[in-house]
Amino acid sequence: MNGPPPEPPLIELRQVGKIYGRGEAAVRVLEGIDLTISRGEYLALMGRSGSGKSTLMNVLGLLDVPSEGQYYFEGRDVSRLTDDERSRLRGQIIGFVFQRFFLLANLTVLENAELPMRYQDVSPAERRSRAKALLERVGLGHRLEHRPNQLSGGEQQRVAIARALVNRPRMVLADEPTGNLDTASHGRVMNLFAELRRETGVTLVLVTHDPAVGAAAERCVEVKDGHIVPRGTLAGEARPRETHP
Repeated sequence: MNGPPPEPPLIELRQVGKIYGRGEAAVRVLEGIDLTISRGEYLALMGRSGSGKSTLMNVLGLLDVPSEGQYYFEGRDVSRLTDDERSRLRGQIIGFVFQRFFLLANLTVLENAELPMRYQDVSPAERRSRAKALLERVGLGHRLEHRPNQLSGGEQQRVAIARALVNRPRMVLADEPTGNLDTASHGRVMNLFAELRRETGVTLVLVTHDPAVGAAAERCVEVKDGHIVPRGTLAGEARPRETHP
């Protein structure tokens, strides 16, 4: 007796390319990207400045569309959604954490954490309850009524992490999330990512050029000149040749 069909991966990119401009002004930023990300995976996307990793992150986060190839999210082809369709889906399934935090200065910590739910069908009472619970989980329950300028950089990033999780996304994309933090805050934020991922089962993709951040992930994917490259070739290291009997 046949069982149920296997569950598709969370994300599958097939021969994805991205070109900006047209004609002689066209610039190819990504080419032939094949990438599969499993549910609950902890992945680091690494590369130097200009490698194409930020463009790849934008494609994964439904902030940009491929020029070529297909992007499947939970088995659904999302490559050619309209802007409105992409925006609605993005708000439901993806949380974002950025290097510069992007907290609104005129809102309290609690209001900043609630913000993504204002664009979803979530009641004010539920918004407050979810945001408060997450802020308490990241150690900021005593800062709910503070403004972002009253917080340290590490505290602001913890608010941003809580904000990324309030809509209960399937994936969190973090772009250089420790780039503006001191060493102590860097460690606390990385530990927090690992703890929250274990507790919630969310898929976590960190985009970074920092080897220490990449080393914390279960899997590291390196991008160079718009291609995914084998591990160990990013810095030009010599790789052992295969020998055959």
